[in-house]
Amino acid sequence: MRLATYNVEWFANLFDRDDRLLLDDGWSGRHDVTRAQQIEALAKVFTALDADAVLVIEAPNTGRTQNTVRALEQFAAAFGLRTRRAVMGFVNDTQQEIALLFDPDRLSARHDPRGEETGKKGSPEAPRFDGVFRIDLDIDATEDLVRFSKPPLELALRTQAGTELRMIGAHLKSKAPHGAKTRDEIMRLSIANRRKQLAQAIWLAMRVEAHLSQGDELILLGDLNDGPGLDEYENLFGRSSVEILVETGLYDPHADKMRHRRAGALPSTARFQISEDGRFLQALLDYVMISPGLRVRNPRWRIWNPFEDMRCWQAVELREALLTASDHFPVCLDIDI
Repeated sequence: MRLATYNVEWFANLFDRDDRLLLDDGWSGRHDVTRAQQIEALAKVFTALDADAVLVIEAPNTGRTQNTVRALEQFAAAFGLRTRRAVMGFVNDTQQEIALLFDPDRLSARHDPRGEETGKKGSPEAPRFDGVFRIDLDIDATEDLVRFSKPPLELALRTQAGTELRMIGAHLKSKAPHGAKTRDEIMRLSIANRRKQLAQAIWLAMRVEAHLSQGDELILLGDLNDGPGLDEYENLFGRSSVEILVETGLYDPHADKMRHRRAGALPSTARFQISEDGRFLQALLDYVMISPGLRVRNPRWRIWNPFEDMRCWQAVELREALLTASDHFPVCLDIDI
């Protein structure tokens, strides 16, 4: 079975108010890419992936007239994808939802959130992901109240072979100091964002540990917006969000390689233009982490980065589609379940 995670930049911009695809020459939100170009590129990427399930990060919006599940299923129908059913969890107000697009002939998936409903008062015991988490991150005897702007998607899966497992799809808080202008503003906002992201990672880790203690097999995947050594503020808190999660016993070979700083080129799942002169930053932000019991199921990981994967580079049409479709590349896991 092939499971994948894919952050699709500005996916919401490709649909009208009634979730119909906008196959036209209007700008998509991606630099110098029309909506038609991005839609066609995405169709090629999803077709080439041929996954049994794809966790879509920054999925189309759910709002007054729009519906994420309807939009994704209409996208799948338009291009004959076998991942023709969609499921999502708690709606957020960022126009960047988290949803799973899957092949119903290969598996079933249902939203199955765990944890206490807290309201505004919060809880220190890993509440439901649409709740409030109370935690003191800086040991100042004052608890912080932490919320997910994009609550993780918790799913119960059952494969065609009868394997039952849990899946958590996550999009953690970005550390980038968006909106800051002065050096002091950048520093203050960067530290605040990292504090919130680490709190979200601790919240996730507590849920992971609860599942593992109950004997559940688990896959945690998505855009964690972090990795060991990615910014100078990490030293203030001692570890990255990814390290917090892998310390629960979860495993991803790319995270492991970053964590131990082994010799050789480091993998990357995203590519951003960082200056007007065309310079790019590459980073490892997207992961597929599995519980210890799944490591005996012959797992194989692949990052569909055309600059690092020869098969993607040599398939010219796919290479161009990957570069046009998003600023992230898909990450997939093939596993015997």
